[in-house]
Amino acid sequence: MSDLPHPLLEGVITLAHAAGAAILPFWRAGVAVTAKADDSPVTAADLAAHHVLLDGLTALDPSIPVLSEEDANITQDVRAGWTRWWLVDPLDGTKEFISGSEEFTVNIALIEQGRVVFGVVSMPTSGRCYYGGAGLGAWRADADVVVPISVRNTPPAGEALTVVASRRHSSPEQERLLAGLSEQLGELQLTSVGSSLKFCLLAEGAADCYPRLAPTSQWDTAAAQGVLEGAGGVVLQLDGKPFSYPARESLLNASFLALPAKAPWREKLLDLAQH
Repeated sequence: MSDLPHPLLEGVITLAHAAGAAILPFWRAGVAVTAKADDSPVTAADLAAHHVLLDGLTALDPSIPVLSEEDANITQDVRAGWTRWWLVDPLDGTKEFISGSEEFTVNIALIEQGRVVFGVVSMPTSGRCYYGGAGLGAWRADADVVVPISVRNTPPAGEALTVVASRRHSSPEQERLLAGLSEQLGELQLTSVGSSLKFCLLAEGAADCYPRLAPTSQWDTAAAQGVLEGAGGVVLQLDGKPFSYPARESLLNASFLALPAKAPWREKLLDLAQH
């Protein structure tokens, strides 16, 4: 991996796999679930992965602070002073993990001035890892087989536009957007997958669009956004501006649209999202 496009990337990929190894003993093992203040679930697996990542990222570069889902109680005035930081979800897709699904990931993103530099998304059950960043490229690694990945600007001839949706989270606004998109572009193929893998499907050219008009947190999206941007995709606010991670009081994201940067239907999607 000596030819990786960022000096910190190899160490982060290694840590993502180590966090996955810390998670796996708890998977399908009847792990106890507790509720956090916002009623989201947390398990011993989340916390084990968090400690692996916190210790490992701090060792990798002590000057870069870590904002993790499992240690997010850092005040906005402190975060406002950061120029570069790690944005981490030690176990993204905890509900999938609890249900026994394989669709959970370890997410690690390096943020600079509110923008994603690169992201790493690792699947503990398979060992598959996606990584990339804007201007760096994007890759999918399965064991020692590493392949570059890129978005598709249009579906293959004769195929419908594939829209990635969440099994668990939608909204009336999102349903209206999908209905409008279907009216303009024809019948849609809807596919559902857990956690940040939604972005990764776009990044590897297996899907076309991921609209999210329902709540997410910053650590849910940043790492996979890096992968998608490296693969030629974009994540946009509904007004068309780039989606970023400023040091706001709230760590909840606004609505967003993930798509290929050069999709010919980009303006139609934005127009529908704004009306």
